[in-house]
Amino acid sequence: MSEQKMEELTRTYVVPLGVVYETQPYRRAKKAITVIRAFATRHMKARQVSIDADVNEVIWARGIRHPPRRITLEMERDEDGVVKVRLPPEPEKV
Repeated sequence: MSEQKMEELTRTYVVPLGVVYETQPYRRAKKAITVIRAFATRHMKARQVSIDADVNEVIWARGIRHPPRRITLEMERDEDGVVKVRLPPEPEKV
């Protein structure tokens, strides 16, 4: 079977991170990154996931014990199947 090129795709998702709070408190932020990576792989049919540093900072902003319960992310898949996860641009205020 030949390798097929994937089409480029950009979507915005609200990723639920409540399941992270079922783990030990000293592992929650690490688990949140793992959940985001698994979510991107499942929903974007990714071969590889790259998480932006800004997303990491938002997850770790309140420490390892208190990551956010949900986060809005923009995911972009290129032709090679690599997904880039980043924060969506903030809307302009009129």
